[in-house]
Amino acid sequence: MRSSHAADTIVATATAAGRGAIAIVRLSGRDAAAIVRRVSTSFPATARTATLTTIHACDAPSQPIDHGLVTWFEGPASYTGEDVVEVAVHGGSLVSALIVEACVIAGARPALPGEFTERAVLHGKLDLVQAEAVADLIDARSRAAHRAAVRQLDGSLSRRLTAMRESLLQVDALLAYDIDFPEEDDAPPSRARVLEACDEARAQVERLLATLPAAALGRDGALVVLAGPPNAGKSALLNALVGESRVIVSDIPGTTRDAVEVLVDDSPFPLRLVDTAGLRTSGDTLERLGIEVSERYVTQAHVVLACAEEEGALMRTVATVQGMTRGVVIPVCTKADRAERPFRAGPGAVPCVSVSAFTGDGLDALRAALRVAVAQHVAVPDAATPLVTRARHEAALRRAADEIDAFRSAWAEGALPAPVAATHLRAAITALESLIGAVDVDDVLERVFRTFCIGK
Repeated sequence: MRSSHAADTIVATATAAGRGAIAIVRLSGRDAAAIVRRVSTSFPATARTATLTTIHACDAPSQPIDHGLVTWFEGPASYTGEDVVEVAVHGGSLVSALIVEACVIAGARPALPGEFTERAVLHGKLDLVQAEAVADLIDARSRAAHRAAVRQLDGSLSRRLTAMRESLLQVDALLAYDIDFPEEDDAPPSRARVLEACDEARAQVERLLATLPAAALGRDGALVVLAGPPNAGKSALLNALVGESRVIVSDIPGTTRDAVEVLVDDSPFPLRLVDTAGLRTSGDTLERLGIEVSERYVTQAHVVLACAEEEGALMRTVATVQGMTRGVVIPVCTKADRAERPFRAGPGAVPCVSVSAFTGDGLDALRAALRVAVAQHVAVPDAATPLVTRARHEAALRRAADEIDAFRSAWAEGALPAPVAATHLRAAITALESLIGAVDVDDVLERVFRTFCIGK
């Protein structure tokens, strides 16, 4: 198990592989300073002070590798809670690899994925939820995902989970007193008081689970499908919304044969724009396959932009996609710069949006309509409620909710003795503790950190 190597001093390159201005090699462990002293000509006299040095092969000053800066972070006032040394050298894969090799010869061990952050958890610098937020912050592709990760790293979700755990522990303590000291004069805990505390904890769990759709949109983006007949201007519109040419635009019908996805950052959620093959009856086998892909995307979409360049075609397109999707359908008059007259309001309650990919007219109005349509699917959580971003969080919260429900039912009906009913309450507490790492969860640690990058 990973924890069996906790006494080792570990080393890894902490910056991305490849060509770059600076590379950082990081060490953590009780021998970190001694190891770097063996591979450098000078070492900081005080912590948190950068010192210019020459990095060389282990115990071989005559074999320099590079000149760089060494910074020492004395534990426990470091990221991992142990002594940490960072060596900043010139970027590039070879230089940092040679320094890691020298440190390994000097006594370090190559770090496992996420082992630096794992040590931060084991030394109480972060809890498990915050550690996962580090990975989420690195992987964030949108401002929504970034905001959720920053709040989680700041401890907003951890504090909420800890408060829920404390409230359940209070109920458990009341039950334990009545179970262990039945002869005392104090009255047993009020059944209504216990039920009220359970209901509040259950409501807190439900509020967190309700953030799952928003978290999913923040991570993956709202699926926005551009659908319509061939040559309706879908590809040009997608390029205009993206701000760069990502799709081939041609006057030849059937140019787009497959779905093309582009993630566009937007507020409050990113948009996953999908250009699709034109919807029409076709005898061409390859084009027909593309049309089938288009239809599948339409059925899954949060929003469908029904595109056409003339009014009759637009009404037919809207009618077609409305029969295929539960998403919001926005009629879009494309190529508005060529239109002889404005379109009337689109079919249904959603008005037609006229746009021109060539001039840019109407694009802001379309973006505004998209934001309104996305909000119809997922409400933006209030600022005080942290998002539940991971399947592990969801599974633990649902387990806690089920156990709270089982306890409440048994307690309200008096169907089970208090000691038996209390086992459900303790199971709910354990589920919350497994989330933040308050119990021995080595198997959970291994699953979490195996997905991290080396050096973090």
